[in-house]
Amino acid sequence: MLAIIQARFSSKRLKGKVLRKINKKELLKRVFDRAAKSKKIKKIIVATSTHKSDDKIVKFCIKKKINYFRGDLHDVWFRFVKILKLNNENSFIRICADSPFIHNKLLDKGIEIFDKKNCDIVTNVFPRSYPKGQSIEIFKSSVLIKNYSKLRSNYFKEHFPKYFYKNYKKFKIKNFKYKSNFSHMNLSVDTKNDLMLANKLFKFINKRKKFPNLDYLISRFNFLTR
Repeated sequence: MLAIIQARFSSKRLKGKVLRKINKKELLKRVFDRAAKSKKIKKIIVATSTHKSDDKIVKFCIKKKINYFRGDLHDVWFRFVKILKLNNENSFIRICADSPFIHNKLLDKGIEIFDKKNCDIVTNVFPRSYPKGQSIEIFKSSVLIKNYSKLRSNYFKEHFPKYFYKNYKKFKIKNFKYKSNFSHMNLSVDTKNDLMLANKLFKFINKRKKFPNLDYLISRFNFLTR
């Protein structure tokens, strides 16, 4: 399975967040390392833009020997289409670069479901029950490529998964849920406060021999935000 990490430097709420450090490691590198732990992901590409603000992301990827692709800043959908055509992949998993706690076992679970079910999309956000920052979105490449020509909205070009959720009756979408509803919880990094909490949470994690399960992450996060 191909994993595409969507990243840009010009984040509106926390500019440059993807290269901000969480316990001495850049956010983007933490996301990459989590995806690399997956047993089913064979290739990872960082999808960024040709805008000059994203030169820093490209330099970082080159330094860390991470595959990257540059496309239009706002037409994210077409950016992904180009990647899929260049790599000739039948499917891919989309990962946001603001998710340093994305769990490799959750990624594998989503891919296993996708491999077993004859679906266009496998996700856990339609509706969401997992915490933000634990989002799974796996697409058939052909579905993404064929439907691009039908677009009339720039909004969907920038936020392409929402097109499929809005038009869900036209597609085979499989959603899987967590055992409890933690959709209110945010394990992603969008603000300075999120960054502070992520640093504190990783201090707990670093004391353990291996990356903990999602139940532990949720319990520690609840403890920190009391």
